[in-house]
This record gives sequence, C-alpha cells and structure tokens, in this order.
Amino acid sequence: MVQEVEKIWLKSYPKGVPEHINPDRFPSLLEFMDDCLQQYGDRPGYENLGVVLTYNEVHRLALQFAAFLQKRGFKKGDRIAVQMPNLIQYAVVVMGALRAGLTVVNTNPLYTPQEMRHQFNDSGATAIVIVENFAANLQSILAETQIHTVIITEVADMVPGIKGWLMNAAIKYIKKMVPPYDIPNAIMLKDALNEGAKAQYTKPDIKSNDLAFLQYTGGTTGVSKGAMLTHRNILSNMEMLVAWMFPKLKNPGEEIIITALPLYHIFALTFNFFGPMRYGAKNVLITNPRDMDAFVEELKKHKFTVISGVNTLFNGLLNHPEFTKCDFSRLNITLGGGMAVQDAVAEKWEKVTGCVLYEAYGLTETSPGLTVNPMDGTHRRGYIGLPLPSTEIGIFNDNNEMVPIGERGEIWARGPQIMLGYWQRPEETANVMHNGWFKTGDIGVMDEDGFIKIVDRKKEMILVSGFNVYPNEVENVIAMHPKVLEVGVIGVPDEKSHEAVKAFIVKKDPSLTAEEIKEFCKQHLTGYKVPKHVEFRNELPKSNVGKILRRLLRE
Repeated sequence: MVQEVEKIWLKSYPKGVPEHINPDRFPSLLEFMDDCLQQYGDRPGYENLGVVLTYNEVHRLALQFAAFLQKRGFKKGDRIAVQMPNLIQYAVVVMGALRAGLTVVNTNPLYTPQEMRHQFNDSGATAIVIVENFAANLQSILAETQIHTVIITEVADMVPGIKGWLMNAAIKYIKKMVPPYDIPNAIMLKDALNEGAKAQYTKPDIKSNDLAFLQYTGGTTGVSKGAMLTHRNILSNMEMLVAWMFPKLKNPGEEIIITALPLYHIFALTFNFFGPMRYGAKNVLITNPRDMDAFVEELKKHKFTVISGVNTLFNGLLNHPEFTKCDFSRLNITLGGGMAVQDAVAEKWEKVTGCVLYEAYGLTETSPGLTVNPMDGTHRRGYIGLPLPSTEIGIFNDNNEMVPIGERGEIWARGPQIMLGYWQRPEETANVMHNGWFKTGDIGVMDEDGFIKIVDRKKEMILVSGFNVYPNEVENVIAMHPKVLEVGVIGVPDEKSHEAVKAFIVKKDPSLTAEEIKEFCKQHLTGYKVPKHVEFRNELPKSNVGKILRRLLRE
C-alpha cells in the first residue's frame, strides 16, 4: 500500500490557479471541439504557408474527412496513422479521424522504413495519411503491414488555386523533395475530401475512456511503445495547462501561438493543438523549424503571444543574427519542455525577449504535462515547477516508499492524465504502474515549497567510483561556457572508476579546447563530475523534437 501524499505544493500555487480541474467537463474531444466552434468558430484558427483558415473552415473539412472514412467502412476504434509535419492538413485529418471515432497513431515523418513498419504493425493501423515527400518510404514496407487505405497529401494542398499548384510543382520538380513512388489505389487527400463532401456523416458514440491516440514513446531507452491515451487523458491535461495559463492570458480569442514543435509529438499535441482551441488562439504552424532563416522570417510577421519549444530550439533562435529583430511586445508565455532547459539558455531568452522561459515537465505516458513553473513571478530557474491541478507527485525509493522532503528518489505521478497503459504490453505496463501511480523513471527532489528539480533519468545516471553523476548537471555547466553551442554528456566504461564522464560538444567558437572545458568544469563541479573525456563534433544526434539523444552518443 502506498501512503497518501501531503500536497505541500498548494501553498506555492499562483493566485487564480485552482487545486482541481474537472476532467469530465466534456464527455469527449468531439464535444470539446463543438464548444470551440461555438465560441471561436469565426476566429482565425490556423496559419501556414501564407494561408489563414478559421476554426469553422477547418472543421468543415474535418467533417468531410470523417464522412469519407465512414463511407469507406472505418469504424470506431480503428487505428489510422498520420505522418506529416506541421501543416493545416494535420488539423483537418486528426480532427476528422476523431470525429469518425478512430484512434490516431501519430508518426514522425522522418522515421526510417524500419521504424514505420514497427509502429504500424504494433498499432494495427489499417489506414494512413502521409505527406507525399515520404511516400517512397511507405511503399517499401506497405506489403508487410495491415494498411489497406493510403491517403496522400501534398505540402501545399491547403494553398488555394494556381499558387498551391505552383508550390507543389516546385517542391516536386525543382527542389526534388519528393522521391518517386508507386502506390496503387492511393487516394489524394483533396479527392478524399471531395468524396466526403457528398457522403453522410454520423456522429459515433464516444465515451471519455475510449482511445483517442496511440502515442508512441520516443524510444530513447529501448523499443518504442504505444501509450494508450484516452479522450479524458488529453482533455484533463489540456484543462490543467490552460487553467495554469489563464491568469496570464490577456485576450482569449486574440492570442497568437507559434507552433514550431511537431504536432505529432505529445508536448505540441496537447499544448499547441488542443490548448489553443480552448482559448481561441490563432495557431501559426511552422512546417520546417530546422530552416532557421525561414523560421525567423515567419516570426517577424507576427506579434505572437505564446511560444513553446525545447532547449535546442530556443538556443538555435537565440544564436540567429535576425532573431532580435522580432516583435516581442506581446509575448507573454514561453514554455519549455521535452528536455531540460539549460540555465544559460533561459537567462539569455529572458534578456532578449523580455519574457520568462517557464520550464515544464511531462512524459508521453502522462499526456504529457505533470509539472509547470508558476507564471506569477515566483518561478525558479533550474526547477520543473509545481504539480499541475488534480495531479499528485511523490518521490519514492527503490522499496516503493516515499522519501523525506529534500531527498532524491524516483518521481511518481497520479492524476487523470495518466495513460491506460502500453498498447498490448501488459508486462511493460505492470513495470511502470503501482497502485494507481505511474513511475516516471526520472530521479528528482521536492523541496519544502513543493518545487521539484529533476536530477536525471534513472537509466542515464553515471556511476563514478560509487558516486552518482547526473548528466543534466554537467551539461548545464558546460552550456554556460561562452564558446559552447551544444553539449551532450554520457558515462563511458573506465577501469579505475567503473565509469567516467564524457562530454560531446559542438563549438560556437573554433578556438575552444578540451583543456579549457575541463578547467571551466573544475570551477563549478566536484572533481569526480568533471569530464575525463571531451570529444568535439560538428553536430549531435537529436530526436524529432530536437532532444539530444544520449543513447546514440553511447552507441
């Protein structure tokens, strides 16, 4: 039996933030979307590639897509894979699939054919909507999957008239970004929408605990698993995040959010996709944030009020010479998650934009938000903040006992945003669930005010002569060095000390040496934490959202 938690964090809650949210305010995401239309239907909902569509316009297309799926025989609970970057089509397809009662399997467009095959077969997806640029990868594995309906979209499908046709032609024939493919019976998304416009849509009976998404874990520590996220999971977490932000939101219906994180990733799915519907924001979709020049040019066009990202994204923007020319006068909320936000990046962001970079924390399995820093000036740099409303956090030792305040242990979480479990993996589910608690696999500390600090991933801790070294801590120090652009830290085998600390660094200044790094670390870290090995690289391996993958550094 696990003891009850004393909610010491409530005394640190900002004014106006409730202790609880109502996870059953909407029976499902369908009623939630209806509510958005009722309040904000005529407001601009999405902007991408120079096109702006209202919430009503996007939902009309979504209903056409839902009707198309139903006409083609898809039923409640069937799985549909969606594989595309941030485009308005993503909104159309995901809302349409949910309207038809389907379960969405979000898929990273940059996956290799092997990764695609694993995810499609594991999820049992029978349909896919894929952007044409990656159709050749699908073709190579299609026969080995259960997918029988392939819907293809071109990047500029939502750009009307001759302009859209020219953009698609340029992508295909001038930029040569679409490898040749041949998928018999594939349907173009535009044709599917036309077919749906002539078909009858019937609203399915969706319950709050029905599956909305099979959201695959990043696989940073092993094989990718499908987290079963229900309508209630997503709605709960979205309500929590919005309740936390509401005191900071100046004008519901007038906000502008920048979405550079991919919507197929859980952080952006909840915070950038469903969240803005709740307060009627215009969602500016960035299709390729890796093209920093184009990204910054797009930012210059908007008086944006909300932006989210990961440490590497913020770092990239801050190192772009044109970024300071953006208009930050209305920027009110910057949310960082997905990986640790380094102090050096947070400090510089606040200096350049005048807006605090609030760090948050969550996992795919928790839809994702668990904790966020308060947005009333009491935030703490280097901390992941306080538990969200209706969320309990406990710090536990290896005997499943709660540790005293201020002691290290594994972060466990309880709340309505926790997944049902891993898709068709009861043993894996049992490993992470205990008496209603979810074990995050992250090591953390809670202080007497309820603020939580992540020390590291349980599996990524480095053992040097019996001492625990947490890569995050070493990375945070190295990132403060003015000549460092990016850093990743791992443990490597060592005859004398079991393991030694190794740092992989991308230089900002070519004159940087390994000795300089070691000397710098000696000023800020105990001896055993100082990197024994330093390797310089031109780039570091990253996940789809820009998280530095220590697993690949180890390999």
